[in-house]
Amino acid sequence: MRPYYKRIRKNHKLRIAHIRLIQVTAIIIGIIVICVLFLGKEMFEKKSYHKMPDELLDRYMSFIEKRDYEKMYDMIAEKESGNLTKDYFVKRNSDIYEGIEASNVAVDIIEFDKKTETVTFVISFDTIAGNIIFENKASFIKIKDKYKLLWDDSLIFPELNSSDKVRVSKIKARRGEILDRDGNMLAGEGTATMVGLVPKEIKDSDADILKIAELLETDKKAIKEKLGQEWVNEDSFVPIKALPKVKEADLMTLQPDEMLLEEKKRQEELLAIPGVMFSDTQVREYPLGEAAAHLIGYVQDVTSDDLKEHSGEGYTNDSVIGRSGVESLFEENLRGQDGYRIYIVASDGREKEKLAFKMAKHGENVQLTIDSKLQTQLYEQFKNDKSCSVAMNQYTGEVLALVSTPSYNNNDFIMGLSDEKWSLLNNDKNRPMYNRFRQAWCPGSAFKPVIAAVGLEKGALDPFKDYGNEGLKWQKDSSWGSYFVTTLHTYEPVTLENALIYSDNIYFAKAALTIGKNELENSLESLWFNKRIPFEINMEQSQFSNTGSIETEIQLADSGYGQGQILVNPLHMACIYSAFCNRGNIIKPYLLYKRTPDVKYWMEEAFCDETVNYVLKGMKGVVNNPYGTGYEAYFDDIALAGKTGTAEIKKSGDDKSGTELGWFCVFTTEKAQEKPILIISMTEDVKGRGGSGYVVKKDREVINNWFYGK
Repeated sequence: MRPYYKRIRKNHKLRIAHIRLIQVTAIIIGIIVICVLFLGKEMFEKKSYHKMPDELLDRYMSFIEKRDYEKMYDMIAEKESGNLTKDYFVKRNSDIYEGIEASNVAVDIIEFDKKTETVTFVISFDTIAGNIIFENKASFIKIKDKYKLLWDDSLIFPELNSSDKVRVSKIKARRGEILDRDGNMLAGEGTATMVGLVPKEIKDSDADILKIAELLETDKKAIKEKLGQEWVNEDSFVPIKALPKVKEADLMTLQPDEMLLEEKKRQEELLAIPGVMFSDTQVREYPLGEAAAHLIGYVQDVTSDDLKEHSGEGYTNDSVIGRSGVESLFEENLRGQDGYRIYIVASDGREKEKLAFKMAKHGENVQLTIDSKLQTQLYEQFKNDKSCSVAMNQYTGEVLALVSTPSYNNNDFIMGLSDEKWSLLNNDKNRPMYNRFRQAWCPGSAFKPVIAAVGLEKGALDPFKDYGNEGLKWQKDSSWGSYFVTTLHTYEPVTLENALIYSDNIYFAKAALTIGKNELENSLESLWFNKRIPFEINMEQSQFSNTGSIETEIQLADSGYGQGQILVNPLHMACIYSAFCNRGNIIKPYLLYKRTPDVKYWMEEAFCDETVNYVLKGMKGVVNNPYGTGYEAYFDDIALAGKTGTAEIKKSGDDKSGTELGWFCVFTTEKAQEKPILIISMTEDVKGRGGSGYVVKKDREVINNWFYGK
């Protein structure tokens, strides 16, 4: 048996040897193929030098776009071209072609003169300043039966000498302004004070720079780095940081702003330090500051990520880009396209030849429907609250104000925020960077007119029926256990009009149950719940449930008075309320100003005339009836209607530490009114501060200024 096993082992060894032979053979063949390909390429390259001058020129020019200047150099008769070195050739060509951003190079051979061995050609290529096209000549010499190019600077441009330079100058495009409906500037060009240092004037370097850094809220190291830049000499003005411009006219007012006075003091301290100088500089300015920061947003310098993301869109290292708000939303319109000039400069500094010119395209102005005065008035009323307000013309859809408080000063982002300020903004418990008018909130009783309208449309409510006085608490039956719907007032008769005036939770809980889960969900979906609002700014969607469905009878009842899981965006609420002014048609909101209002309905015939009249009667009573929850907003010469709302925000039904949101929705009811307006305001944490009444008082002041203010 042993010889058999020996044969097996012998055969196994033979197989292994055979496999290894195959592997080695494959590797050798692979190496041979690679060598053949490489040598073939080299031979092709070398063979190309045997081509005719016109073919060689075409090949030479093809390397420009590839940025392969060394291969271009290999095609040159370097000695006959004045002992041209490779380093000089590569630098000269790369500086020019890459400096002008040459691309899409195309050569058209016109003529080859065999006697002079000269090729006449037309070359064109795109540049940062547009297309350049010109006729030129290239001379060749035959060396050992091979043609090579005779090179000098004129091959790049016919007018170019070795002592000349090709320059590119940028024509900075102006960013468009953001304007309000009356043409007042909301964002645009302003003047700031640039703080700079003159090195030779600095006396005590370390101590003075430390003091400057403290006053400018910047880093000592950052200042030293700026002073250490290559271009800086002893007499240079080295920009360090921009500060707000302190205008004498503002200081001469009866009560100058405290922050302005502090800024004046700071700048005086800076000027007292040897070496510090001021210079005016142009910056992006936001005149309304905090009052419109969430709406307008701000711009910042582009980052390397921005340049990658927006490659080919004309952004450069010194560009700015909109970071938030309208600045970001309309970036494409607002930003301009820089212009460029490409020209040849002689050794004496004289402009010798213009090669290309591209005009700057300034950014477009963006005009909004916003009323600056109203925007500011709403901000001033609520600036110390966590709040948001929406104002609109309910007949045209023009949005007149979008306010979120507390706020931040978007001018700070232009001047440069210190790490400390940035940290304070982000760690502030009141969240000044948070845009509240974009969110959806629990509406509380402000939602009752919507339920009333849905109930009337579905035939679930009789506006004249007395549904009976249930006292201050009610439950459907014992199946609700310990849960009761509570209300604040008793009254008689318990009709729709009175239920709106007294803001009766029990009435509307019953109404929701009568409407029914399916009908209410379908009705709210038809009113655009769970859908994106058709508006330039992306707003949070309104909802009737966290899960997309009202899941319990108690949740259904709570939904009737704007609790449960109901969340509504304030702008969406404003649009729905507009139906009570437009015969049941819901207006479509818009932000871009049009000289002639662009009146479009978002939802036509959402409610019938009869429904509108019944609900509107109750909402007029809210403001005009002495028992109405919004009576503090009453004017004897302005016809108003509205609805208050106080939404309880609790972790559970037994939670006693919850907070409250206060709402007031108010609008003029006469279409002939000279300045129609609809305002929706929501304020957080009104518990213990008067509930919705706190909001009513503030909105009354805004309405008073709207009609009677200067």
